[in-house]
Amino acid sequence: MSTTPTRNAPLRTDTKPWWRYGMVWLVVGGPAVVVVAALATAVIAVRTADEIVMDPVVIKGASATPTAQQPALIARNHAATPKP
Repeated sequence: MSTTPTRNAPLRTDTKPWWRYGMVWLVVGGPAVVVVAALATAVIAVRTADEIVMDPVVIKGASATPTAQQPALIARNHAATPKP
């Protein structure tokens, strides 16, 4: 029996740990940044929530007419309505 290998396989000389490779940080870092940004957005949304307005809105000016709040087919859209 021979002790010499039959194939000359290349020896692995780069024995760096997994976290030393830049591609790992590209693959893991992208989703990690998205998760951190989502958590930051959620914190901002919860801390600075807008107050609920319970008072009715007071309309001043020309839009305060009663027909301004009616549907368009009833009050304003005379092109679509037949003449009486």
